[in-house]
Amino acid sequence: MSLAAKLVLSPVLVAQALATRRRLPRLPEADGPREGVAGTGPVALRLLIGGDSSAAGVGVATQDEALAGQTVRALAPRLGGAVAWRLVARSGLTTARCADLLAEAAEPWRADVAVFALGVNDVIDQVPTRRALAARERLVAHLRERAGVRHVIFMPLPPVHRFPGLPQPLRWVMGADARRHDRALARWAAGRDDVSHVPIDLPLDPKVMASDGFHPGEPVYRLCGLALAEHIATHVWPRLRREDTSR
Repeated sequence: MSLAAKLVLSPVLVAQALATRRRLPRLPEADGPREGVAGTGPVALRLLIGGDSSAAGVGVATQDEALAGQTVRALAPRLGGAVAWRLVARSGLTTARCADLLAEAAEPWRADVAVFALGVNDVIDQVPTRRALAARERLVAHLRERAGVRHVIFMPLPPVHRFPGLPQPLRWVMGADARRHDRALARWAAGRDDVSHVPIDLPLDPKVMASDGFHPGEPVYRLCGLALAEHIATHVWPRLRREDTSR
């Protein structure tokens, strides 16, 4: 939305943001292992999953119900082998801070494919789109150079304009910013062969959200995990295998 509109609404938006922060319950990250092997047989794929609170599983009790568990459980049968996975996620991360966190790791975990859920905190912190994209560029470069990642998948920003935990007009303004960030992310990813942006239609309502009306519930994580598994198995993994055989 325009800067002028934000300036006009800024007293209301600031008051609503502060009140919402006080009102919403602070939910914990999902409990459980943050690495493992899903499926049977030889390891077919090494998958790194990272990002903010939605990657960390806020909104559900265990990692098995969260994004990581849902994704690897759906992916392994599609590949016909096991998936070795690791989760590197923390609530509150912007894209830049996530890139910093990975760069600070002494021993990067090597993976074939990486999936990242990021962007909502860029919207909350009012990070300009160009800076958010520059942070994604830095994140991809680090993963390719230090962790051997051959393809990075970015999940779309969620439809913040549908978050039941946000009041209006804050929901409307944050939703408009999220859609703008996501359109820029999709355009950037479309111009690269080592990055993809997976659009996922999320029909959000209180029944599928966590108790705070802001984070995903188990049905949303399940839908996202299925979409990611299908994208990797159908679009990413076959191309990587063709590249291997052509070497």
